Amino acid sequence: MSDTTTKGPVLAADGTPLKKSLNRALRLQKLRALALIAPLLIFVLVTFVAPIADMLFRSVENDIVSETLPRTTTLLQEWDPESPAPPDANVFKAFYEDMFIAQEGKTHTVLGGRLNYELTGMSSLFRKSGRKVEDMGEVYQDQFEDLNAFWKDGENWNALMGSDQWLEEMAGWDPKSNAKQPRFELRDGIEEILPETSAKFRGYATFVQTVDEDNLAKEDPWALIYSSLYDDLTAEGAASLGNYAGPAAAELQEAAAAAESFETVDFVAAFKEIDKDWVNPKVWQTIHTYSPTITNGYFLNAIDMQKSPSGPQMRPENQQIYLKLFWRTMVMSVMITGSCILLGYPVAWILANLPARTANLLMILVLLPFWTSLLVRTSAWKVMLQQQGVINDTLVWLGIVGTDDRLALINNQTGTIIAMTHILLPFMILPLYSVMATIPQTYLRAAKSLGATNWTAFWRVYFPQSVPGIGAGSILVFILAIGYYITPEIVGGTSGTFISNRIAYHISSSLNWGLGAALGAILLAAVMMLYYAYDKIVGIDNVKLGG
Repeated sequence: MSDTTTKGPVLAADGTPLKKSLNRALRLQKLRALALIAPLLIFVLVTFVAPIADMLFRSVENDIVSETLPRTTTLLQEWDPESPAPPDANVFKAFYEDMFIAQEGKTHTVLGGRLNYELTGMSSLFRKSGRKVEDMGEVYQDQFEDLNAFWKDGENWNALMGSDQWLEEMAGWDPKSNAKQPRFELRDGIEEILPETSAKFRGYATFVQTVDEDNLAKEDPWALIYSSLYDDLTAEGAASLGNYAGPAAAELQEAAAAAESFETVDFVAAFKEIDKDWVNPKVWQTIHTYSPTITNGYFLNAIDMQKSPSGPQMRPENQQIYLKLFWRTMVMSVMITGSCILLGYPVAWILANLPARTANLLMILVLLPFWTSLLVRTSAWKVMLQQQGVINDTLVWLGIVGTDDRLALINNQTGTIIAMTHILLPFMILPLYSVMATIPQTYLRAAKSLGATNWTAFWRVYFPQSVPGIGAGSILVFILAIGYYITPEIVGGTSGTFISNRIAYHISSSLNWGLGAALGAILLAAVMMLYYAYDKIVGIDNVKLGG
C-alpha cells in the first residue's frame, strides 16, 4: 500500500483506491464462502424448499377442469350459475366435443374424480357419459357414409386434410422402420373453408400419432370429425365451398348439398337420456365454480366450507370434520407435550444431579427407544393397552379396577396420548438434561443456607434456570406431535386420529392431493403462528439446548 501526502484517495499497492480494493477483497471472500455452502444450499432448496413450494401450489392448482373442458368452460361463463335452468344447447354441444376428446384420452374419469370431491356422484356421471358420448357423433358419421362411401376411408380424409408435402412424406415412410412417423400438417387453405373440421382433425391426428402412436394412414377418423364437418357444411361460410377446387371438392359439394336434410342431434336431450343429472343446474354450477385455473376451493374444504354460486358457505354440520380434527390435533399435542414435561422433568433432574458415570449409564435407557423401531414400539403399546393386556391385568391384580370394569385404553384418545408420550419423551428429556447439567448445584445449597425451604429453593432458584430447556423440549415435542400419523393410526381408533392421518389418506388413498396440500399448508401456517407467538411471549433466545 502506498501512502500519499497529497490530496486524493488512499491507494493500495497496485494503485487502485484502497476502499475499492477492500470491497473487492470482501466480495471475493463472500463468494468463496458462498461456494463452500452452495452444495448444502442446493440440497436444502431441492429437498426441503421445493417440495413445500410444490405442496403450496397444489393447494390452489385447479387447471384440470379448464384443460379438459376448454370449450365448455368458456361458454359456461355466460351462464348465470344461480339460474334454476341448465345452460343452453350451445354449452351442451361444446360439452359433447370436449367429452369426446376427453374420453379418447381417458381424462374424463380424472376430471370426474376431481369434481366428485365437490359434488358426490360426479365421478360416476362422467364415467357413464364417456362410454356413450361417441354414439352421438355416429348419427352424423352414418349419414355421411351412407351418402358416399368416400367418407368411410381414412386415407381419403388424409388426402383432404393433409398437406401435399406431408402426404408425400407419409408415402415414403416405412412403418416397420425405426424412423419416426411424419407429423401431420394441415393442407393450406382448408382451415378457411372447414374451420371446425380442421381443428378437430388436427387434434385427432396429433392424438393418433403421439398418444396412441398408431399409423395415421390406417386409422379412421373419430365420429367427432363428422359432426364438425356437418357444422362447417351448414354454417354461413359454407358458400365458399363453391370456389374450392382441391382434393375431394366434388364430394364436399355433394355433402354440402345434402347436409341440410341430415338428421341432427339434440345434445341436451342426448345427455339427459344418458343421465337426468345433466339437466340438474347443480352439476353445471359445480363445473362453473371450479372452472378457474386457480381456486380457493381446497382451502375452503379444509376448513369445512365450500364454494357456491353465492360465495363461500359452511358445509352441513354432518359433513364438518376438519375443524374438529385440527382442534383435536392441537389439544392432544398440548396434552402430550404437558405429559412429557411432567414425566421428563424429574428424569432429567435426576440425570443432571447424578455422578457422570451413573448418569451416562442411565442415559442409555433414555436413548434406548431411538434404537428401536417406531413401528415395534407402537405395536407393543397396542398389545399392552388391550383390555386383556398387561396394564389392565396388572390393575385388576392390584384390585384397582374390577374384572368387568377394565379400562378402555386403546383405539381412543387415551391410547394415542399414552403411546405418543412414551415415544416423544426422549425429545423432552435430552434438552432438559443438557440445560440442567449446566446449572451449578451450589445455587441450591446457597439458597438453603440462606433459609429457603427445598420447594422455595427449587421454585425460585433452580426452576427459572431450567425454563430454556422446557421451551426447547416443548417446541420439539409439540411440532413432532402434530405431524405424527403412524402412532395415532395404529392406536388412535376413530377418536384418537390426528389431522395428519387425513392428510396421509388424501395423499395415498383418495388421491385428492389438492385437499391434502391445503390441509398441510394450514398445519404449516399454524406451526409458524405458534412459533411466532412463542417468540413474542417467551423469546426464542431463551430456548437452549445446553450451556
